[in-house]
Amino acid sequence: MRSSTKPPVGAYSGIAYIVGAAFFWSLTSAFVKVVGQGGVSSQQIVLTRAAVTLIYSYVLVRWADEASLWGTDPTLLWLRGFFGFATLSCFFFALTKLPLADATVIHYTNPVFTALIAAAVLGEELRTSELLGALASLSGVALITQPSFLFGGTGAALDPTYVGIALLGAVCASSAQVLIRRLRKTEHPLVVVFYFPFVATIGGLPTAAVTDLQWPTLWEWVMLIGGVAGCAQVAQILLTKGLHNEKAGRAMAVSYLQIVFAAGLGLLVFGEAVDLWSIAGALLVIAGTGFAAWKR
Repeated sequence: MRSSTKPPVGAYSGIAYIVGAAFFWSLTSAFVKVVGQGGVSSQQIVLTRAAVTLIYSYVLVRWADEASLWGTDPTLLWLRGFFGFATLSCFFFALTKLPLADATVIHYTNPVFTALIAAAVLGEELRTSELLGALASLSGVALITQPSFLFGGTGAALDPTYVGIALLGAVCASSAQVLIRRLRKTEHPLVVVFYFPFVATIGGLPTAAVTDLQWPTLWEWVMLIGGVAGCAQVAQILLTKGLHNEKAGRAMAVSYLQIVFAAGLGLLVFGEAVDLWSIAGALLVIAGTGFAAWKR
């Protein structure tokens, strides 16, 4: 009698959730770009995303019957919220100015910055693999952006200002991750999650007001609430479920499909062709961050 070698039911559910999350994150980015090209400022998009998420997060915290909505270390919680707000502001702005795939890849350098910042702030060990990963990732960004001082003006160089803002967003995302690591010792996860949209909504009100405000059309409201906020919320849920069922290292590797999805959407929706330099750069970023995570 032959023994069955079939995997147990649900063996691949974690991977499926991560793939779904990557797809919905890329959809979120695409909706940001579509609405931004329509004239709605990136800070208006940030404010809408934050406000919708704030309602959802507040309900979750109250549903969990947390004793203190405001946590035990409000200073660090506010700081975590600020870096989250800065991340959204930089990334959404970059999405409206850079090709979808390129902005996504640059943002994906944040794991190597997390290792560097965690070593400096939390005293975590900084390994040679993480330094090599950082070097590979930044080299990948150079191939994607094709600066004229390296390519002699022959490449399709991206605007260095927009690239710098995208990299700043990656650094802010890393800073938020380091703070989350620190806060896990004292705060409930839902309280940490709540502070992100709470601070982002407060920060988004004045920053949206000083931009060239444009009242969204009905269709733009649908894309803002259902597309940007809705897809982001679905992606977050799928990611959480995936991390509950899959090892972090494998989940991180699968999450790089977001870059593939972003490249596909960029080509199909925005007509953004991906050249060989960008592909090589994306592979370097993936290899750099993946190698550092695998060694750790």
